[in-house]
Amino acid sequence: MKSDSKMSGLSGNEMYCVDLLGFTPGNIVIGNSVFSMGLIGSIGSSLRTIAGGEIKQFTNMIAEGRRLSLERFDKELAENKGSGASGVSSQLVFHPGNIEFLSVGSTIHNRDNSSKTFSTSADGQELFCQWDAGYTPISFVFGNVAYSIGIGRGIVGSFRKLAKGEVKQFSDIFNTTRNLSIERISNEAKIKGANSVVGVRTTILPIATTGVQEMVMIGTASSNPKIEEIAKMVGGVTTSDLTAEETWNVAKLGYAPMKVIIGTSVYSLGFIGGVASAFKNLVKGEISQMTELIYGARENSLAKVKAQADEIGADDVLGIKTYVYSLGGGVIEFLAIGTAVKRVSGVAPKTANLPPQAIIRDKDTFYNTANYAYGSTLQNPSRI
Repeated sequence: MKSDSKMSGLSGNEMYCVDLLGFTPGNIVIGNSVFSMGLIGSIGSSLRTIAGGEIKQFTNMIAEGRRLSLERFDKELAENKGSGASGVSSQLVFHPGNIEFLSVGSTIHNRDNSSKTFSTSADGQELFCQWDAGYTPISFVFGNVAYSIGIGRGIVGSFRKLAKGEVKQFSDIFNTTRNLSIERISNEAKIKGANSVVGVRTTILPIATTGVQEMVMIGTASSNPKIEEIAKMVGGVTTSDLTAEETWNVAKLGYAPMKVIIGTSVYSLGFIGGVASAFKNLVKGEISQMTELIYGARENSLAKVKAQADEIGADDVLGIKTYVYSLGGGVIEFLAIGTAVKRVSGVAPKTANLPPQAIIRDKDTFYNTANYAYGSTLQNPSRI
């Protein structure tokens, strides 16, 4: 008797968790779209006078590539008669002369066909945590912004004339640019009829050698009737970059996420008097002025996060992470990101405790230290 085997990307732990939700595993589904790097290069060549901020041509082109791959992904999901797709990704793969937009995920089937077709960036374990916390998945969503950090010669030259401290005009540009991703993922979720985006993951990546970077946020547009009042406080859609387990835990404590908050400060290390060359004459030990400057930059970024949280009426900001980026010319960006939360009456998970299978981390059993085809090096391989 011939069997109908399913080719699933679900791990054993994921399979257990989706089974608790009433699903069985289906086939891996894929959608892609390939764009010519010639198009990217022609756009990049026109950026030499850009002072920094969003490059809308790049943003729109990359967003279109991602959407086309997701449309083909959804078509293949429908052909597989899936009730949903878990672990959906939206990747950029650089081939010689081309850029591929790739979407991959695993089909799951509802035993009684009681749920609407959905897609989620959450894997099977994360899906259980989020769903049990009250967030019913609707659709995989993303928000992106492509931006220049200022590649014009005049901009780089002007860095050398800056006194040390915050460069407010650049802080303003970066705060505006960084927050566009949040705004766009929220708008896409609103179009899908959701009132929340959970499991937001943020990635910053260079676009070939154009001097442009993309900041993309992916997550799952979801519906949770118990957070309607909170959603109204932040424009109709809440956003959260808390992990799935954290989402469940804060719900257990009676809290709901409100908004992903970003605070960024651009600081000049100060080139007046030739600070860089002066370092050569310093004796070893702490450079107190630099210590104070960098400490102050971090504090400034965190202060911006707190101001935004206070503005929307949050009780706390959880999971704050800080990052430092060199923008060249002795200028550094300090970025702080976290999720504002608020206590909400009636919020609670459906079950008393998470099963162990929902929190056990899967272990890799295949290791590739060679190169991919086309000469690209494998970096941080991800599971489907």
